[in-house]
Amino acid sequence: MSGNDTYIRRVILQAIVYGIFALLALRVGYIQLFDSKYKSLADGNVLRYEVLYAPRGEIIDRNGEYLVQSKECYDLMVTYRDIGKQGFDTVRLCELVGISKEKLLRVLRDARSAPRKATLVAAFVPTEVKVRLDEYNFPGFHSVYRTMRNYPRKIGGNLLGYLEEVNRNDIKEGEGEYKMGDYIGRAGVEAAYEKYLRGDDGVMILEKDAHGAIKGSYMDGLYDTLPVAGKRITCTIDARLQAFAEELMEGKVGAVVAIEPQTGEILVMASSPTFDPDELIGRERGNNYMRLLRNKRNPLFNRAVKAKYPPGSTFKLVQGLIGLQEGVLTPAQTYSCHLGYHVGRISQKCHPHASPLDLRNAVAQSCNAYFCYVFRDIIENRKYGSVKKGLEVWTDYVKSFGYGRKLDSDFIGEGPGTVPTREFYDKRYRGSWNSLTVLSLSIGQGELGCTPLQMANLAATIANRGYYYIPHIVKAIEGQDSIDRRFYERQYTKVDSEHFTPIVEGMWRGVNVQGAGTSWRAYVPGLDICGKTGTAQNPHGKDHSTFLSFAPKDNPKIAISVYVEFGGFGATIALPIASLLEEYYLTDTITRPQLVETIKNFPYNPRHYAE
Repeated sequence: MSGNDTYIRRVILQAIVYGIFALLALRVGYIQLFDSKYKSLADGNVLRYEVLYAPRGEIIDRNGEYLVQSKECYDLMVTYRDIGKQGFDTVRLCELVGISKEKLLRVLRDARSAPRKATLVAAFVPTEVKVRLDEYNFPGFHSVYRTMRNYPRKIGGNLLGYLEEVNRNDIKEGEGEYKMGDYIGRAGVEAAYEKYLRGDDGVMILEKDAHGAIKGSYMDGLYDTLPVAGKRITCTIDARLQAFAEELMEGKVGAVVAIEPQTGEILVMASSPTFDPDELIGRERGNNYMRLLRNKRNPLFNRAVKAKYPPGSTFKLVQGLIGLQEGVLTPAQTYSCHLGYHVGRISQKCHPHASPLDLRNAVAQSCNAYFCYVFRDIIENRKYGSVKKGLEVWTDYVKSFGYGRKLDSDFIGEGPGTVPTREFYDKRYRGSWNSLTVLSLSIGQGELGCTPLQMANLAATIANRGYYYIPHIVKAIEGQDSIDRRFYERQYTKVDSEHFTPIVEGMWRGVNVQGAGTSWRAYVPGLDICGKTGTAQNPHGKDHSTFLSFAPKDNPKIAISVYVEFGGFGATIALPIASLLEEYYLTDTITRPQLVETIKNFPYNPRHYAE
């Protein structure tokens, strides 16, 4: 081999060695300057990052009474690497925290797979238990402060909602706002106003010595961030009225919704059966949730905004208003009733009452025949050219009252109800149908379906003589001058204000003139209550009882709808519940305690919900 070849090989080897050293130097430089992975691993040996959970915002009622508060508690965490070889008294730890030894061992097995990471041992540890844990100073274990919900009134389970630990989907959709171990509102106000209630978590960096003991705050807290508490929410609900409504509805299935007509603020939203919101916090939450889920009466279902019920005779008010606006009806116009409306094989039965009746008395007496005539006059109006076109016009009117669509309230999961259309009947009857085919719509039956919220909104609309404000559950948010602008805007129906006068007078007569109507049991001296009973036919058993009302007649302060499944006549159970709630709200007293006891002891056992 020549000297020249040897020289070339030496140069190549030197180049390779220099290249390797250069790559190593670049890698070291990259790690030091850009790659935080190894720094994090090193910091993990001496630092502990502890989440400072933000207290969730509190919820108060319209009068400043607490509906939801935050109570301090702790999460017990373990860092497996810090347990050390000395071990700890597992029996004592389990006794203090209230967990089984099997669960503790499972947690430790999970923690072993990530020895530097803090793993949750037990959530919702009370303050007094945390103090005892600090006394024993179990190696590797530490507690993290957080809050849990507390419900002073024990009311409004469906209204307020509940919290649940986030899942992977929540974390993904939250785009960095949530992490494992966080909680999120799952229903009610908690869900609808989650972004205001949740707050922002902080972090505290603690420095550890070589044995894992905490030396203190790293750099005197220079890099700590403080949590920002969630916003306080002022609810539109009147806590006392809500509690009374739930008391009267106990043991029954249905809903009560009351609205302040002048603002659209919801005063009561009671769904029955409901649940104690305290049942869905703490370590028994999972067991309680499954028990509620298995209950055939479905207490987790908010009937006030989601249930779809036939409105029954309360819907006659809408028929009368449309007839007046369309000019096919005048307040003085009378129709005869012969225990119902009969055409060929078609029959809508009615209860005994005076005949013939004008509009005011037809409302007061809830005459089926009268509103069958009115409905047919509306959709058979010659100016439309056909019954099908007439039904299209009728449908537009009905939807302007808030039926057949969501009201756009601030409540998540609000149901739209159902208003059948021309297309619906064309499909069902293959285009061959007429006014008699859909006659059940005249008295709020057939394919009509609405939520208790929509029925209460109708009461508010009539109280306001033709317009409503979108119903909403929140009155104010801490730090904000106002709530969403849409809640301040009037929503007008397609019926002129002047046409509401005879309807209101008929509702007033039904309550305040003895023997003049079906609602006289709602009478309270001096309150000028206006009301309309409804008995909704039910194919599954006993009829549903419903009542729609507002008071006083002039300058109304409350509009209300009560719906009791399988309750019978509207005057039997829905009416007295509404009347008592109106009296309590307007006078702050109850003058008929015997009626309260009658309602509580009402014989009620719908077979449809048999356990």
